[in-house]
Amino acid sequence: MRKRISPELKAKAVLETLREERPLNQIASDYEVHPNMLSAWKASAVKGMATLFEKETKAQVDKDAHDKQVEELYAQIGRLTTQVTWLKKKSGLELP
Repeated sequence: MRKRISPELKAKAVLETLREERPLNQIASDYEVHPNMLSAWKASAVKGMATLFEKETKAQVDKDAHDKQVEELYAQIGRLTTQVTWLKKKSGLELP
């Protein structure tokens, strides 16, 4: 059965590995993980570190585009509703 390790514990282990104050094997022993796993976590953290400093993530850009589209659609609904009301009034289809 696999041992589940919390993200907080992984982060602590990776930070300790990045500091290089102790050997990798000793850190792995303290956290009861294999040194290869610790190296993989470290590589993953280093690879993803650049995304921490990006101003806008892809999710934020997508959300902004979605919000803009929703706003435009509501404006179009308002214009069309006004036009339909005007057409009904001018054609005599509007009930008194």
